[in-house]
Amino acid sequence: MPEEGEGEGEGEYYGKHGEPRKYDPTFKGPIHNRGCTDIVCCILFIICILGYIAVGILAWSQGDPRKVIYPTDSRGQFCGQAGTELANKPLLFYFNIMKCASPMVLLEFQCPTTQMCVEKCPEKFMTLVKAYTNKKDFDYYKTFCKEGVTNTMGIPEILRLGLCPAMLTPSRPFTRRCFPALGEKGGVITVGNNSQFDDGSGKMRDAKDLVDGVKNATVVIEARQVVMKIFEDYTQSWYWILLGLVIAMLTSLLFIVLLRFLAGIMVWVMIAMVILVIGYGIFHCYMEYAGLKGQAGANVTLQQLGFQTDFTVYLQIRQTWLAFMIILAIVEVIIILLLIFLRKRILIAIALIKEASRAIGHVMSSLFYPLFTFVLLAMVVAYWAVTAVFLSTSNEPIYKVFNESVCEHSRKTCEPANYSTSPEKLECPDSECLFAFYGGETIYHKYLIGLQFYNVFLFFWCANFVTAMGQMTLAGAFASYYWAFVKPDDMPAFPVFSALGRSLRYHTGTLAFGSLILSIVQIIRVLLEYLDHKLKGAHNKCTKFLLCCLKCCFWCLEKFVKFINRNAYIMVAIYGKNFCTSARDAFFLLMRNMIRVAVLDKVTDFLLFLGKLLIVGLVGIFSFFFFSGRVKAFEDTAPHLHYYWVPILTLVVGSYLIAHGFFSVYAMCVDTLFLCFCEDLERNDGSAARPYYMSSTLHEILWKDAAVAPSPSSAQQQDAEDLQLKRQQTQEEEGDLRP
Repeated sequence: MPEEGEGEGEGEYYGKHGEPRKYDPTFKGPIHNRGCTDIVCCILFIICILGYIAVGILAWSQGDPRKVIYPTDSRGQFCGQAGTELANKPLLFYFNIMKCASPMVLLEFQCPTTQMCVEKCPEKFMTLVKAYTNKKDFDYYKTFCKEGVTNTMGIPEILRLGLCPAMLTPSRPFTRRCFPALGEKGGVITVGNNSQFDDGSGKMRDAKDLVDGVKNATVVIEARQVVMKIFEDYTQSWYWILLGLVIAMLTSLLFIVLLRFLAGIMVWVMIAMVILVIGYGIFHCYMEYAGLKGQAGANVTLQQLGFQTDFTVYLQIRQTWLAFMIILAIVEVIIILLLIFLRKRILIAIALIKEASRAIGHVMSSLFYPLFTFVLLAMVVAYWAVTAVFLSTSNEPIYKVFNESVCEHSRKTCEPANYSTSPEKLECPDSECLFAFYGGETIYHKYLIGLQFYNVFLFFWCANFVTAMGQMTLAGAFASYYWAFVKPDDMPAFPVFSALGRSLRYHTGTLAFGSLILSIVQIIRVLLEYLDHKLKGAHNKCTKFLLCCLKCCFWCLEKFVKFINRNAYIMVAIYGKNFCTSARDAFFLLMRNMIRVAVLDKVTDFLLFLGKLLIVGLVGIFSFFFFSGRVKAFEDTAPHLHYYWVPILTLVVGSYLIAHGFFSVYAMCVDTLFLCFCEDLERNDGSAARPYYMSSTLHEILWKDAAVAPSPSSAQQQDAEDLQLKRQQTQEEEGDLRP
């Protein structure tokens, strides 16, 4: 009777999580005779891709990246653009920089004064009244005037027509714009070594009056200045960054190859090195923290310092290093505690990694597949970035009325070509029609934000599609290895190419379906971040709490969808069914083996994550000492940069992506072997008639952690072990363990 009770409990358990797989003598691994799946989604994806191409062509025909690169004068012309009459005039000159002190500058991002392109900035004080009396000075002065100024014109006429500025002040080029050469002498603001200047109307003004104008004008271009400095740093250090990424790739490849032959030793070495690298990070942060003790300004808090574009400033205060030290110490403690609590599971996970190494040894081309994925992702990112730039610069120049006195037409749109004879000019004689910004009123410009949204959404969809294709391809290759009764004789000649061909030929729709679901969740997260950014000024605690909850929920949902998609693609690669059926089968299979998933599969993921962390840590430490000039041997070799954190951060992110790409092969191999193992347990019983496809080593590893699975009889188990032992001996003789 106990057997009946056990059978009823087992049936009730399986009933909750689907029926287990039945024995099928014809099943020999990934099915070759399969049909196309999720055809509707495939057609939808193709249509959206064609629409994406159309958006790109439309953006490229309407956009103009020069609007980002070159400063624009009052006529909407680009200063310094090659092939134009302004090619030798790369700098933008403001007629009256003090008008930039208006609060409207921060709202409209444009100074209400005439702006023109010049060859070089003014180098000395000069007023129009004084320059007019000297031919040489007036000729120099006219280089900062509009066309049409002659020696026969009077000063009142020149100023009335707005052809020349009333004065010139010594200026310096800054981000391709001429700003007053402000300085400080004895605590007094000076310009051109003078504390006062003539404003052109006979009044003497203090040099400090120029500060507000310069400050507001620089607010408009501060972001561009930082970007330009970062760009210059990249031009100075790109070859070192490339070398560092190559080193990261070689290091990752070396780790993978060593894992193939020395899995047990390499995992423990990896664990020890991660602990040592983080420990060194804690020690270095403490030494920096202690070294800043007593130095002037080192005790300033991060809150007092505020945001600084030069991040090296933060490294000069003690609180930064204290924060780094605390964060690294917390990470170190968490890793050590996890290693202590999971020590037994780690031994089993190491054995599973050994089995994965054996599988990769038979599918060595899988190690290089991430390079193909990387190239495709780079193409997707490049297409998105270029399209985004062209879309953002596809607006038309908008001109508005700017005036000094009260005028009812102020800030209204105008046409510069005929403004001098327009009613607005007659009513407001001192007004000017100047370039304000880029915009437009056409249907294309009205729906421009929609095109930008479509560009972002298709970027997510295409990127997720490429990632999904890589997962299904690797799953198909490793499933071919697992379900080969005699390895490698029963495997395809080119398992990776065969799996890639099946994925694209039959399951493009399934890949598009899974990546579409994930993209919808991700675009919702982007919209939530956008709302959070827009509502930062609001002090409604209820709104903040609701947004925080929504962001947390959708973050969890994204992780869950990624988990379901990954396992669904493995089932699709094996059985060739549609996405929903495969996702359901994978989910129920994992639920029937929940304990194994929790204690074994995730422990393996943790060990592989430590490997990625080690590579990132090593590359990060070496790049820090190289680019920061802390090592004297590299002082002359390292490039001189504005922000040395730019190449360091690039290398850290790049090395993580490279390491993730290589270690993802192992992670996909482990996940595929795990699902195949669970299927094998349900399909077969280990008898001579229904032997397991798993190796005896893998059976010994994973059978210990069986949660709910029917136990074979002792005779059946003995027959299966004898059969597996003979098969393993045959495989070893045929070179099964060779890469």
